[in-house]
Amino acid sequence: MNGKQGDCSYSAARRFTLWSLQRRAAPYLFLLPFLILFFGFVLYPLANSVILSFEKTAGPRLTRFAGLTHFRFLLHDWLFWVAVLNTIGFAIAFLCLQIPASLALALLLNSPLVRFRNFFRFAFFSSNLVGQAFAAVLFTLLLVPRAGLVNRMLGAVWPSLLELDWKSDPRFARVAILMAALWLSVGYGMIYFLAALQAVDQELYDAARADGAGAWSRFWHVTLPQIRPVTVFLILVGTVGSLSLFELPYVFFQGPGPQFAGLTIVQYLFTQGFGAGDLGYASAIAWALVALIGTVTLVQIKIFRGAGEHP
Repeated sequence: MNGKQGDCSYSAARRFTLWSLQRRAAPYLFLLPFLILFFGFVLYPLANSVILSFEKTAGPRLTRFAGLTHFRFLLHDWLFWVAVLNTIGFAIAFLCLQIPASLALALLLNSPLVRFRNFFRFAFFSSNLVGQAFAAVLFTLLLVPRAGLVNRMLGAVWPSLLELDWKSDPRFARVAILMAALWLSVGYGMIYFLAALQAVDQELYDAARADGAGAWSRFWHVTLPQIRPVTVFLILVGTVGSLSLFELPYVFFQGPGPQFAGLTIVQYLFTQGFGAGDLGYASAIAWALVALIGTVTLVQIKIFRGAGEHP
């Protein structure tokens, strides 16, 4: 009898030990898939790219320490600075057009006077569901000289524009990329602004009307301050996305474009790393881009915080 009691107590103690061990180990086991993916596909590539930026490479196996050679060369590489100017110019133009267009569209589709609002909301947002490569192919067809829909519409107003070649003139090439990017993103920003507009307290508008404020005064003193967090978010996201532009001009021009008008920082990085095979220099370009995005983002955050503290 004592032996059976001892076996039972031993089994109970063992089950308790296993249960305690399982309880302690369960959180780590659930985190293990994430940790494996994070270290394998995020942390290791980042660390390896830092090392590569200080090395000269001839393929993945032949490397030699080069110190700051790549970064010094970067300062005198005129193609890199062309890519930087193209990217920054695109980012500024994109933000100056996308934010107001998204807000205007959201204000329009938030009005109860507009019929079929849900249909139009989905229609404008649906362009964001396709990728940049699809948009590049689509606009390649839309902007074909003579046969393209855009050229035919412009030609109906000004006949000489029917022959406009968007891919040969640097000025029009930049406009083409900007149009495609706006087509992709205006609906995306509209959805965020719609959510922000619908969250504004209607009592604020009632109080403004009671004080005699007109439509413009209500928009300037009530609407804009209330949707400010969403505006800041869209500016930050738009800045990062614009400075990381790659697929759209690369597919549209099948290269850097006329007189390098479509060359962006990420495209130049891709060309150096996978075209020329210089992984070390490509890594240096990547970290220069990281520094640029980080600096611009921090400056924007500081400006927005200062504006919020001093309305």
